[in-house]
Amino acid sequence: MVELKLPRNSIVNKRGKSWNTRHGKKPREFRVYRWDPEGQGNPRLDSYWIDEAQCGPMVLDALIKIKNEIDPTLAFRRSCREGICGSCSMNIDGTNTLACLKLTEDVKGAVTIYPLPHMPVVKDLVPDLSNFYAQHRSVEPWLKTASPEPQVEWAQSKEQREKLDGLYECILCACCSTSCPSYWWNSERYLGPAVLLQAYRWVIDSRDEATG
Repeated sequence: MVELKLPRNSIVNKRGKSWNTRHGKKPREFRVYRWDPEGQGNPRLDSYWIDEAQCGPMVLDALIKIKNEIDPTLAFRRSCREGICGSCSMNIDGTNTLACLKLTEDVKGAVTIYPLPHMPVVKDLVPDLSNFYAQHRSVEPWLKTASPEPQVEWAQSKEQREKLDGLYECILCACCSTSCPSYWWNSERYLGPAVLLQAYRWVIDSRDEATG
């Protein structure tokens, strides 16, 4: 019989620290994954209560409020707050998404927040995306040409340009790749949907002359 063992510190303690109590006009509980590489314990879910009447509408607003007013040790990535940079990708209420675009009102009950699944964790909600970015570099995601550089620009017809719709918009947030079971257990070999989409974006580009 095959015996499988979970990696050390992989079991999450669902009863972590409670940082405060229910309060305010619109109280909402946020249960947030916490793990410190310098600590000795397993990951845990900590409980934070905030007053939604005193907070912005997005989950990212709540996380920033928690970090600024309750627990400055909480670690997460964020930058643009506009759904452009992909920094705040995480698992919210069981779905990979961007915290800056996820409305707290769309979640029933406590808002549960984990880092992107099946990725090494740097700390708390910060995943290690080194392998993901290395895979992106491996497909050489840039325009390759052999013709002399034009004086103005590389021309494209409207029809040729339309072939890129739905491809160039990818912001490399890794939400789709970390939702893919095949990527979970074979990420060293399988590039995953995000990187494959990026590769196809350059293959289908009429200006690229390296793909024939």
